Amino acid sequence: MYSLIKRVNTIRLQHFVKCVRNLNLPNRSNLAVPYNTGQPTHETRPHYLPIPGNITPGISALEYYDRRLEIAKQLPVKSLAILVGNEVQFSSGSVFYDFQQDNNLYYMTGWLEPNSVAIIEKQHDRGNDEDVILHMLVPPKNPQVELWEGERLGLQGAYDYFNADYVDDINNVKKYLEILLSRNDIVYWDDKSSGVSGSSSKFSSFFNLNVLNKNSSSIQELIKSTNKQVKSLNSLIAQQRSIKSFSEIEVMHSAAQISSRAINKAMGKVGSESPIASEKTLAKYLDYQFVKGGCDKQAYIPVVASGPNALTIHYTRNDDLLYKDELVFIDAGGKLGGYCSDISRAWPNSPGGFSDPQRDIYEIVLKVNKQCIDLCYENNDISINNIHEFSVENLTKEIKRLPGFTNVSKYDVSKDLFPHYIGHHLGLDLHDIPSVSRFQKIKEGNVLTIEPGLYIPMNDKYPKWYQGIGIRVEDDVVVGKSKNDILNLTSGCVKEIDDIESLIKNGVTTPGIDDELVILDI
Repeated sequence: MYSLIKRVNTIRLQHFVKCVRNLNLPNRSNLAVPYNTGQPTHETRPHYLPIPGNITPGISALEYYDRRLEIAKQLPVKSLAILVGNEVQFSSGSVFYDFQQDNNLYYMTGWLEPNSVAIIEKQHDRGNDEDVILHMLVPPKNPQVELWEGERLGLQGAYDYFNADYVDDINNVKKYLEILLSRNDIVYWDDKSSGVSGSSSKFSSFFNLNVLNKNSSSIQELIKSTNKQVKSLNSLIAQQRSIKSFSEIEVMHSAAQISSRAINKAMGKVGSESPIASEKTLAKYLDYQFVKGGCDKQAYIPVVASGPNALTIHYTRNDDLLYKDELVFIDAGGKLGGYCSDISRAWPNSPGGFSDPQRDIYEIVLKVNKQCIDLCYENNDISINNIHEFSVENLTKEIKRLPGFTNVSKYDVSKDLFPHYIGHHLGLDLHDIPSVSRFQKIKEGNVLTIEPGLYIPMNDKYPKWYQGIGIRVEDDVVVGKSKNDILNLTSGCVKEIDDIESLIKNGVTTPGIDDELVILDI
């Protein structure tokens, strides 16, 4: 399947360059629709959702429906799966953070409005679609609130656009849940208010808004009061989310291509007439290029580190200068339709290219990066942990060939020189589905990051001329069935030494590379 994706995306990238760039925008009056919605739809934002039937970029209403059918296959008769959405979080006073939906609810519905609940009910097992019922409890339309916060989809929108079978006001959640609980025997859900999945007490704060009375101040207490059997839902959804569909991979490939071009352009700034002088400016430059290229936003707070700052694995201060004699290291990526990209690259901050010590360390990391990517296929019968052990062994073998590292052991590499893991699943979450074990065999359709690195401490145990060099080369890889089916989503991001040195000297010369993406083509 993934060899087909390679061919399809090559054709689409060519079409993208020809047709999307330099678009002449029409007048809004030519696109007028008689209504608005709380989140983009094909009718209201055709540039963002150009394909009718898609609820979110690249993902159709039918795929969301199929996801619910798939999870229902794992549920016994007379059971509920309860998904509670996130609420808006505030940094200070009335200043709010960018809203992030609960990713399990998003995965099953595509719904992006806060303070909502989705419930999948399986009443029978007759082998047809009618056995699976989607209930959605959402905020109703409210003109006064919408004056300040914008349109809501409301109850009718949940029914019309998101194919809910039954819809009700979120303020009726207690009474509604009591009815559903009374006719079902098993409840699948996870009480995130207790700290499960790393969440905060969002449920208790949300459901204290006069939605549930003081005797049932949370869904957890309501479920407990009924003495129903409770099972974890996260583990079921995690296994489903770990295997990406064709459409998901296309979306992730688009995010990765956009992010790759942005990073290439950042490298090309080094030898330009306007080189970037500080970490914070480079961080904002990347963020801007991700969005300009078609992503919704950056996927996470980036690492932008000059020289020895890269020795801190998650260096996100980004408040130093970019010194000409040092490497620039970045770990950054854009996010599109909820799906993350995650790329690490390093390059010299001088058109003169790599110094000899920088080149020595970089060549080792790059070699192991490519060796590990070659392992990412299902028929290889290995786990992420096996890939990690392989990376440690090979980093140790390669670095022992450098002068001054002859006596370095695997323990030294794991403790000092490569103190993090080889990678993780990638998807709606940056570190996707952490409940899936590192020891589980990788499967076709998993998307993994492969990110070996070497970080030489400012410690005289190691050669002085290598101290302060920190390098990680990270790619996003779709696991294939066989070796020929492996797909590197970030292959467009330059990483060969000759290509890097050409970029930092000559810049990016691809025609149309600086045009803004206006119509999203996945």
